[in-house]
Amino acid sequence: MAIVVNMPRLSDTMEEGTVATWLKKVGDKVEEGDILAEIETDKATMEFESFNEGTLLHIGVQEGETTKVDELLAVIGDEGEDISDILNGSASTEAKEETPKANDASKEDEKSEESSSKDENANSEDESTPAPSGRAGEGLPEGVIVVTMPRLSDTMEEGTVATWLKKVGDKVEEGDILAEIETDKATMEFESFQSGTLLEIGLQEGESAKVDALLAIIGPEGTDVSGVAANFSSGSAPAKKEAKEETKDEVSKAETATGTKPSAPKPTPVTANGRVFVSPLAKKLAEEKGINLKQVQGSGDHGRIVKRDIENYTPASSSASVGKFVPVGQEDFEDVPNSQMRKAIAKALTNSKFSAPHYYLAVEFDMDNAIAFRTQFNTVPDTKISYNDIVVKACALALKQHPQVNSQWFADKMRLNNHVHIGVAVAVPDGLVVPVVKFANEQSLQQIGAAVKDLAGKARNKKLTPEEMQGSTFTVSNLGMFGIDYFTSIINQPNSAILSVGNIVEKPVVKNGQIVVGNTMKLTLACDHRTVDGATGSLFLQTLKGYIENPVTMLV
Repeated sequence: MAIVVNMPRLSDTMEEGTVATWLKKVGDKVEEGDILAEIETDKATMEFESFNEGTLLHIGVQEGETTKVDELLAVIGDEGEDISDILNGSASTEAKEETPKANDASKEDEKSEESSSKDENANSEDESTPAPSGRAGEGLPEGVIVVTMPRLSDTMEEGTVATWLKKVGDKVEEGDILAEIETDKATMEFESFQSGTLLEIGLQEGESAKVDALLAIIGPEGTDVSGVAANFSSGSAPAKKEAKEETKDEVSKAETATGTKPSAPKPTPVTANGRVFVSPLAKKLAEEKGINLKQVQGSGDHGRIVKRDIENYTPASSSASVGKFVPVGQEDFEDVPNSQMRKAIAKALTNSKFSAPHYYLAVEFDMDNAIAFRTQFNTVPDTKISYNDIVVKACALALKQHPQVNSQWFADKMRLNNHVHIGVAVAVPDGLVVPVVKFANEQSLQQIGAAVKDLAGKARNKKLTPEEMQGSTFTVSNLGMFGIDYFTSIINQPNSAILSVGNIVEKPVVKNGQIVVGNTMKLTLACDHRTVDGATGSLFLQTLKGYIENPVTMLV
């Protein structure tokens, strides 16, 4: 059955979009996750990916043309399928729409579970249902604006409210930060594009909802919006309400509990996805001091950790970290809802592992010269580089000599990149993110070191922007700092390869026919056999070996 793809709403204020570039043409096969087109919004040009599989049967908006949100963009279906009815305007009951049409805004009330049944009766439903676009529409009191869950990344399907920075009754000016929204990639600040009074909050902290679900209502002070909120939110209950209520219960118990004997500080409230309520400054101070935020008692509003809590924090005794007591012979477990990041990781890695034919090349490098080089290099004032920085720089230079390894695989083509953007895998509490060092081959070791440190800090604080996580042509994953000698990684598609970096190990080695004490490091290159043959990957590792074992050559 044919699927109608409409112009997506890629920003909260977007009303129309312009097709900058089509990356597929009529007749091309489309897989789930393929980039269909680049769409220019009121804020930026963003990639728009397909959430369906099939053949691209029709393009409704040509390159350079502009159309309203929710107007027909393309049609995807089975090869040779007759779509004349759709093109003639009778697709409402013949095809499933990827995004709802603007004139059928009333469907939004039940789109999460009942979309298929409600589509057939859309014309008979109440036309006063507020539009999910957040614009004032029929049935809305004068001056009232519905703010919906924004799409903050190209892959975002739902978001979680991490923190509200405004409360009901507060004045809101255009540009004020309303809330921090957790997406599948990062936690981002969401600013208001309207002025007025915050009349209604549709999602509490810790709750999740689909993109375009009701987030808040802004309007003139004193306006009754109870009807608007009730109509809009029906059938779209927050995904994590139960978890939030549980958190509230825990907070209430903590607030009412009285202690008669010394004990470790009670941990601050934590959402179901493991996020701690903490101010940005307190989080930075905690990171600098190596303090586990989950062991800090917050004194701010709703148990939020603030600066004074970090400054006054005293580490608890080791007995305080003992796990939950479970009687012998009794089963016990805790269900933790999957975070947006964890869901995205699962989807991406599963697709990569089972679609790309991986093979692995392992080598062991002599690190004596690299150790001496780094030691001497770091004697320069205000300079500090890591072994990982040396690896990233060496990879960047080697990739310029082996563009096949710096390639990307797409369904209809293979892209050989002449630029080098290296993704650096960073472990965060919720999973794994891969910020990107752009044009790594053009940067010095000091610049790479500073860039990696900055990106890693943003990753741990969930402050990475979508632009800082896109565009990698190669990836480096380092577990050496955790004492791991050897491991393999899953390719970060559409890239063709990823390098796994192990620990530097001191051990007996043979040099010049003599057994001496040396330092070695194992590296493993995972390659996509569709783009990188074994000989190609081996030649790349030989070049890489030359740079890492003689790092002074990278300065020439």
